Amino acid sequence: MQFHSTDLLCDLPKSLKIHCVRTGRSLDHGGLAALVDEQAIQLRDVLPDRQSRVVVAVNDPIDCLVSLFAVWVAGSCAVMVNPKITENERLRVIAKTGACMWIDDQGHHTCKTTSQTHSLNNAALILMTSGTTGDPKGVTHSLSTLKERLAENTRAIDHDKLDVSLCTLPLFFGHGLIGNSLTPLFAGKTLYLWPSLQIQELPQFGPMIDSLGVTFFSSVPSFWRMILATSVPPKNAPKRVHIGSAPLSQQLWGKINDWTGTSEVYNTYGMTETANWISGGTLADSDGRDGYVGTPWGGTFRVLKDGVLRESGQGEVAVKSPGQMLGLWGAPEQTDALMIDGFMRTGDIGELHADQSLHLVGRSKHEINVGGIKVLAEEIDMLLERHPDVIEACGFGIPDQIAGEVVAAVVKVRSTTLVSSELLQWCRRNARADAVPKRIEIVDSIPKNDRGKIARMDVKERMIAEWL
Repeated sequence: MQFHSTDLLCDLPKSLKIHCVRTGRSLDHGGLAALVDEQAIQLRDVLPDRQSRVVVAVNDPIDCLVSLFAVWVAGSCAVMVNPKITENERLRVIAKTGACMWIDDQGHHTCKTTSQTHSLNNAALILMTSGTTGDPKGVTHSLSTLKERLAENTRAIDHDKLDVSLCTLPLFFGHGLIGNSLTPLFAGKTLYLWPSLQIQELPQFGPMIDSLGVTFFSSVPSFWRMILATSVPPKNAPKRVHIGSAPLSQQLWGKINDWTGTSEVYNTYGMTETANWISGGTLADSDGRDGYVGTPWGGTFRVLKDGVLRESGQGEVAVKSPGQMLGLWGAPEQTDALMIDGFMRTGDIGELHADQSLHLVGRSKHEINVGGIKVLAEEIDMLLERHPDVIEACGFGIPDQIAGEVVAAVVKVRSTTLVSSELLQWCRRNARADAVPKRIEIVDSIPKNDRGKIARMDVKERMIAEWL
């Protein structure tokens, strides 16, 4: 590859290998280089200038990585999006980023855009975080911030544990792209791509770990709930497993430990703004409470309480981390609002200890105000998931004439005989009074967004419409 000396891609080791599980297609370093160079030349011929934004919306995971690298070699900025977005969503992404090119499975397409202004210098990657609704938010990284994060990841994970890595997450998602894919590739390892497993593929997961000799993979709690219900465990335990992107209960964590056959199952903490993982810890390191996410992998935690950054206590988690974003594309005021004394506010509520270990409690925007007492929705999720018959739960607040809000929830259960009244009684025995749901409904499934996270607001709006 003909890389500039400052490019992150200069560091791609010759030993890397990429395989697609579904198609059987494979690339080594030389094959990757040839495809990237070919596409980069095409892009240079049509892009108006360096730092042009190019949307990558490619389904095939190998082609997606090739397009991403080609955009970087061409000196431009890649905007990663879900290939399945709607036309209205596509137009919003173009308007937000000023993208002049769109790459999908059919090739390259010129975009009509009204803005070519460079919002952030040295931008190389924009990850859209809005899901499927609302105004898209573009978290922007440079090649330098990505390099910092990848270096910290490989310091936190022994190289031999990355030898054969498997990505089951979509590549438009920072967890899948940076953590699961770029981390092993820049360590010169073998990467198998099997993103967004289909229902009929789930039973194959355990046997596939054995067949491929997988040593490392990472996914989200919702993925694990499906795997535990559908697939036999592997005969040979992977060396290391990560879980992240959503709250994890002690019960589910223990079941994953048992299924994988390894105690090196790390509950991780990270976000798009930090280029994926910034901390992690094992079940053995926790103190038996839900929400443990370990200690920082490079960087520092603080908690914001009463407008003051504190080294311990409970409050909004703030981070200062290698690989921190350049900012939000086209939104300098929103970016500034996230920063305080060099630390970035996360919107997460956590309990920080003197040794920098962190327990997450929930999201500030998911607070339920029960007569002035704040209850976090994620707290309700993990409470209900302690019940042996509950597979998954989603807590939220509903209006109440006296308390202002009360706690409610929907649950997916194993038992066909379990009824809501039994769950309510169980909650009264196992939770403080203000956290006990006033209403619980048993449902067949709980909707997720395109990143595998619970679509909490969608659930809340639907249930309020049905109940009130």
